[in-house]
Amino acid sequence: MEIKNRSAYFEYFIDNKYDAGIVLTGTEVKSLREGKASFSDSYCLINKGEVWVKNLHIAEYSHGSANNHEPMRERKLLLQKREIKKIESKLKEKGYTLVPLRIFFNEKNLAKMEIGLGKGKKMHDKRETIKRRDTQREMKRYLSKRTPSEK
Repeated sequence: MEIKNRSAYFEYFIDNKYDAGIVLTGTEVKSLREGKASFSDSYCLINKGEVWVKNLHIAEYSHGSANNHEPMRERKLLLQKREIKKIESKLKEKGYTLVPLRIFFNEKNLAKMEIGLGKGKKMHDKRETIKRRDTQREMKRYLSKRTPSEK
C-alpha cells in the first residue's frame, strides 16, 4: 500500500528525499493500510531537533472503538540526528521547505514516510510541467492506437 502526495511534485522541485519512520497509534496504522490518508495542506517542520508532520489527515478507523485516534493530530517523524542537522541547514537557505511525499510500508511492514526538500516552482515552471505531462500522455495514446503490424 502506498499513498502519494501528487501535488507536491507539481508545486515543488524536489532536491533530496529522506525515508522517515512515523510514530502512529494502532488505529492509524489500520486506517493507512486501507489507504485512508490525505496530504492536502500537510507540511513538515523541525522543532527542538525533532521533525513533525502537520495537517496530515488519517481518517478514523472504521472498526475502531472509543480508543480511535484524532484524524489531524501532529505526528512525529523518526530520522537520524545527522539527517535532521543536514535538513535544518538546507531549510535556512531561501526558498526551501520540507514536504511529505508519500506514505508506504517497507519490507518489515513498518509505516514510513518519504519526505523531500523542495524549492517552490514559479508559475511558468508549473505550466512547463503541465505541457510535459500532456505531451507524454499524447505519445502514450498514439503508441497504444498503433496496430501490431505498424510496430
